[in-house]
Amino acid sequence: MTERRLILSGSTFEEQIGYARAVVDGDRVYVSGTTGFDYRTMTISDDVVEQAEQCLRNIGAALTEAGCGFADVVRVRYLLPDRADFAPCWPVLRRYFGAVRPAATMMVCGLADPRMKIEIEVDARRAG
Repeated sequence: MTERRLILSGSTFEEQIGYARAVVDGDRVYVSGTTGFDYRTMTISDDVVEQAEQCLRNIGAALTEAGCGFADVVRVRYLLPDRADFAPCWPVLRRYFGAVRPAATMMVCGLADPRMKIEIEVDARRAG
């Protein structure tokens, strides 16, 4: 039987909406779309680059709990309400993913809260 385990971050959104920060399913790890909220304080910066950094800290914590890290990421999706905000984030994204080079998609779309300027979702594969 395949191991299936839920990872929760403590975000109030997880409880209110009914989802997990990540799901570990065998060697696969699916990290939900993650925004720049600091989940301990439920605060968010107004700066998109700071939000991207916090997104990746949140994602990193979920990956660590799942038993893997950024080197195991195979797919990343970037969601932003304003396409002009994407390029300023590139140095941060390159720092986390530049050596890994996962498949990636960027989409322009509305997010759940107008304070959110970027949301990042990743899929990873744990080493067997």
